[in-house]
Amino acid sequence: MKRLIWIGLLLAGWNAAALAHDIGVSPAWLQAQEDGSYVLAVRAGPALSHLFAAPQLPSGCEPVAGAWGVQTGERKLFQFACRDGLGPDDTLLLPWQRDGILLSVQWPDGSHSRRLFQTQSGRIEVPLESLQAPAGTSWKAAQRYFGLGIEHILFGADHLAFVLGLLLLVRGVGMLVKTITAFTVAHSLTLALATLGFLGLPPRPVEAAIALSILYLAVEVVRPRSDGTGIARRAPWRVAFAFGLLHGLGFAGALASIGLPTAEIPLALVFFNLGVEFGQLLFVFAVLGLGRIIMTRTEGLPAGARILPAYFIGGIAAYWLIDRTFSIVWQI
Repeated sequence: MKRLIWIGLLLAGWNAAALAHDIGVSPAWLQAQEDGSYVLAVRAGPALSHLFAAPQLPSGCEPVAGAWGVQTGERKLFQFACRDGLGPDDTLLLPWQRDGILLSVQWPDGSHSRRLFQTQSGRIEVPLESLQAPAGTSWKAAQRYFGLGIEHILFGADHLAFVLGLLLLVRGVGMLVKTITAFTVAHSLTLALATLGFLGLPPRPVEAAIALSILYLAVEVVRPRSDGTGIARRAPWRVAFAFGLLHGLGFAGALASIGLPTAEIPLALVFFNLGVEFGQLLFVFAVLGLGRIIMTRTEGLPAGARILPAYFIGGIAAYWLIDRTFSIVWQI
């Protein structure tokens, strides 16, 4: 009998400790209201309510008086209003004592999203971009995706290396325009098909193939021009089109990682692609301008100077190819 009493006391103590130091993942909900406000709710009974402190709201958002931290049955509610609404650039900071939350969202346009967020440094960070938050007006969405396109191309070293390879390979303004146009058309095509769900490939093999495309161009630049048998010399626009299809899949992967609200997909496709093209043209003009400056201020490029950048991008591409190929093998 005494043994049973001790067991009961131990179990009671364990349950009390579990309540005092409860950890785990809680379901939570963020829902837009008809009046333009938002309600953030989390499943938390009265015994656990103290674990869910007030969220830190984005700039321009304020709690709704009388509806902030309200306990209703098994849920704790936080209602707030935002001057310009929540958008993809906003972040909620939740100082909640949990391992994480499974957050479901319903946005004003009727779209839904759900994602698991884990605790980091004592708080749960919820970037609304990852929950496909709509940008608001069409103009805001267009600006956002145009800027993201420029950012992606200008900080995408592999795509810039490929464009540089084309500039080193092609001679003549007419052929250069034709080649860059072919590259643009190709990656725009696969970007659209992949984003709309008609085409899809695993990202790791695509990234490895992109590295291979850069390495191929570098080899063609280094090859003596007297050896004109290669297709890259005879018809560089065909090579640009073929490899542009791969690069378009890379762009699609970057766009997908942003998190696209369904209603914004057409705008995202158009303006992200326009941003990519704008950034690409900036890079082309910068390289051509630098080349012109060098040519006008010197007696001309030294022998072999044209192929030095090819060795550089070829070496980097070889490293990328090896690294990305190994990542595929390790994934398997």
